[in-house]
Amino acid sequence: MSGIDAPGTGRTAQDDESRPAQPPTSPPVTTIAEIGRHEGRRVLLRGWLYNLRESGKLLFPIFRDGTGTVQGVAHKAAVTAEVFERLRGLTRESSVVVTGAVRADKRAPGGYEIDVEDVVVLQRVAEDRPYPITLKQHGVEFLMEHRHLWIRSPRQSAILRIRAEIVKAARDYLDAQGFVLTDSPILTPAACEGASTLFPVDYFEDQAYLTQSGQLYIESTAMALGKVYSFGPTFRAEKSKTRRHLTEFWMVEPEIAFATLDDLMKLAEEFLSFIVQRVLAGRPRDLELLGRDTAKLEAIRAPFPRIRYDEAAAMLAEAHAHGLLEEKFEYGNDFGSPDETYLSSQFDRPLMVHRYPASVKAFYMQPDPDNPKLALCVDVLAPEGYGEVIGGSQRIDSLELLERRIEEHGLPRDAFAWYLDLRRYGSVPHGGFGMGIERVVAWICGLEHVRETIPFARTLNRIYP
Repeated sequence: MSGIDAPGTGRTAQDDESRPAQPPTSPPVTTIAEIGRHEGRRVLLRGWLYNLRESGKLLFPIFRDGTGTVQGVAHKAAVTAEVFERLRGLTRESSVVVTGAVRADKRAPGGYEIDVEDVVVLQRVAEDRPYPITLKQHGVEFLMEHRHLWIRSPRQSAILRIRAEIVKAARDYLDAQGFVLTDSPILTPAACEGASTLFPVDYFEDQAYLTQSGQLYIESTAMALGKVYSFGPTFRAEKSKTRRHLTEFWMVEPEIAFATLDDLMKLAEEFLSFIVQRVLAGRPRDLELLGRDTAKLEAIRAPFPRIRYDEAAAMLAEAHAHGLLEEKFEYGNDFGSPDETYLSSQFDRPLMVHRYPASVKAFYMQPDPDNPKLALCVDVLAPEGYGEVIGGSQRIDSLELLERRIEEHGLPRDAFAWYLDLRRYGSVPHGGFGMGIERVVAWICGLEHVRETIPFARTLNRIYP
């Protein structure tokens, strides 16, 4: 057939015979999270050795790549002697590039395994200085001291992926609702939530502080843009060792012009519901890895139960009278952790407690017109004993009242001159709330302590690594 066109190609058979053979197609690079898309095909996987088990002529390496873990299988008869020995000699956390075929296996975590064909070692962890975190139990202090390595474990990685999903969901919801992201400063001249929990910072010749909240500043951007939010780190020098407290944590804070307390409560319940349902849809495998009871999360849908502070105080008094609470709650105080835990345990979804005594709340909260001793504020308590995850209020919009409150709280008037200007020039009813990311992560993941909710926790006695 020499010289005759090959059908439909425009080329001759002689041309095809003279063309050099094409090299085989390289296997596609994949992640463990997407490995199921390549069932029955050869793939290339880049990651680290998490664990290795040997059984006769079989090796069972477990690889991780940041998106999950997958078990490999290497049979001595199916790979070269060099590859088998290279794999058998690998140490934990050595970095590798693995080539192999994806195979479905219902018994495997995630439903898939990889039949290993080749392993390229990028860096082999030295045997005389092995990876310090083993599969045995370690104490909390040891793990926190090695937090930079602990986050590689499947459990900690799952938590951080869920955290990222929560952050993205929060931003997606607010962006879709027409909120504008506006950044607030980290260095501030005065307190927002009380001078006793400020971190002082030398600012050239002046005294400055790490921010406790972006709220006061985004009140000003709300007057410019209508609906805004900030998202960033906040700091509280609170000498607390409870499982709910960090000295550095992240908050998302929406603020709305022309908003009432009822508007804020509606926004808060829809906001939280959206976030929880997004995590359920987007991170089911991570929730399963954590052993989370997702049925409890599936119940998190608006509307949420709402009770006044007075009703909550009566519930606590009754609980104490029946021996369900050790300490008696004193009316007029803010709720402590045991109080919040009891109140939230009575409901299957977040509880909204509103209209606290103004005396225990921040200086900027609008008084209830029906009872000025109460503030138009709300705390949202997560179920299962996770405490307050959202706190917000309608803000004072009267210049005279705000001036009086600043004086009553002993705050430096000069530092708040700009904040008072917001009430001089076109003041309107407005409000907002702050949602602590770490407490929401702890609740959704079902964690015992917030120190696992952030890559590097800052607590009363820890600032390393």
